[in-house]
Amino acid sequence: MHRLRLAPLGRALAATIAALALPVHAQNLITLYEAASGYDATYQSALSAYDATIARAAQAKAGLLPQVGLSASASHTEQELRVERLGSTDRAIPQESAGINAIQPLYRPANWAVYEQSKRQLDIAQAQLDAAAQDLIVRVSQAYFDVLASQDSLALVRAQKAATAEQLAAAKRNFEVGTSTITDSREAQARYDLVVAQEIAAENDLQVKKIALDQLVGRANTVPTPLAAPVVLPSITPASIDAWVRQAEAIHPAIVQAQLNVEVAKLEVERAEAGHKPTVDAQLGYNVTNNPQGTTTSTSLQGVRVNAASIGVVLNMPLFAGFSVQNRVKETLALEDQARADLEATRRAVTQSTRSAYLGLIAGAGQVKALEAAEASSQSALDANRLGYQVGVRINIDVLNSQSQLFQTRRDLAQARYNVLLGNLRLRQASGSLNPDDLQAINATLAVPGSAAASASESAPSAATMGTSGAPAPAAVPVAPNAPATRQPARR
Repeated sequence: MHRLRLAPLGRALAATIAALALPVHAQNLITLYEAASGYDATYQSALSAYDATIARAAQAKAGLLPQVGLSASASHTEQELRVERLGSTDRAIPQESAGINAIQPLYRPANWAVYEQSKRQLDIAQAQLDAAAQDLIVRVSQAYFDVLASQDSLALVRAQKAATAEQLAAAKRNFEVGTSTITDSREAQARYDLVVAQEIAAENDLQVKKIALDQLVGRANTVPTPLAAPVVLPSITPASIDAWVRQAEAIHPAIVQAQLNVEVAKLEVERAEAGHKPTVDAQLGYNVTNNPQGTTTSTSLQGVRVNAASIGVVLNMPLFAGFSVQNRVKETLALEDQARADLEATRRAVTQSTRSAYLGLIAGAGQVKALEAAEASSQSALDANRLGYQVGVRINIDVLNSQSQLFQTRRDLAQARYNVLLGNLRLRQASGSLNPDDLQAINATLAVPGSAAASASESAPSAATMGTSGAPAPAAVPVAPNAPATRQPARR
């Protein structure tokens, strides 16, 4: 009799949760990350900034290469000639000229410093792009698991709503037959109304999280693939906090960028000191000047054409610039000290964040185990209170409290599992080693669309809301159809 009453309720709960289950067209984490990498505006901005730095580095190299120019001109001169005893004569003198000239820097220390700086700036841009790529991985994963966590929360709230509704119905039946007080009905009604409010909030939260994920990946109505059952969380490798810290100090993009900034500051000092040094350039030119009617300095009316080829070396030696060079050197030396201090601050911050991420991941894994044990204990407590309610040693509010505790534990457990998965990625980001290949281990914990497990999930809660054995949570609290023989004490 007891099981017959639970069967329709279990099917109703399964149907309710099926709306949040895995459909055939669900997308896994890697698929959505690939979509986001081609759509996310923040990451696209980082790519454009990297391309701009490549072009800027090529510009800096121009200071070491020849500068070639072609010139041409035409002029017309009106000239008045005065010759004693012969009077004056007016004449027009046209002139055309063309030439090609080249300058090759031979010794320009400032230009070499700029060129070396451009190479460091390109490496800085690469480090910034790596950091942007790692940030994109974490942001997509965060939005992905936020949707799954919100789905789990809504599924559990609806399951709690169904269980509370059954408990409310039982309280009303018992009150009608006179085996319980009105207090039981009112307590169950109050709890039911509270769960309805929680359901509304959970539905809204799910919609908001879905919108955030859709906007991030550039797709409409994305459906993340839930965790496979049973849930198997990836292990921490290497399992040493010092190993993670050493890795962070060696390859973290922020530290690499700070180190390159120190090198750029050194080169800026060399560039400033070059203000005292000479410059040497090689010049090569070929110019043609044509005067069809002579020149302005000649009385001859015959045309003159001059073809001139030249080659030479030009030395420029600065002597005094109003102490600007000395003060510029002092400024760059101070900026170099600042860059070194920034490097040390960055190294300390990365070390601290790496240690915090590692300890947080260890604590999260321990919390998952503790919540799995708490789930089993909460289930046992609910079963005991349910039995006590049947025999009259427990009242309705005890059963309702046990239900709330069980569902809250399951929500916390699901969230803790997602936090561990995200913690793995955040630890790798903190150490600077995160790359798209690291998503494979996270993606392996998800159900496979179209598989037997995925098909079964269409009529069951997601794996994150299940126990360690993979079995779904009981849909509702069984309640005897008839009133207990012993009248339950009124709750005051």
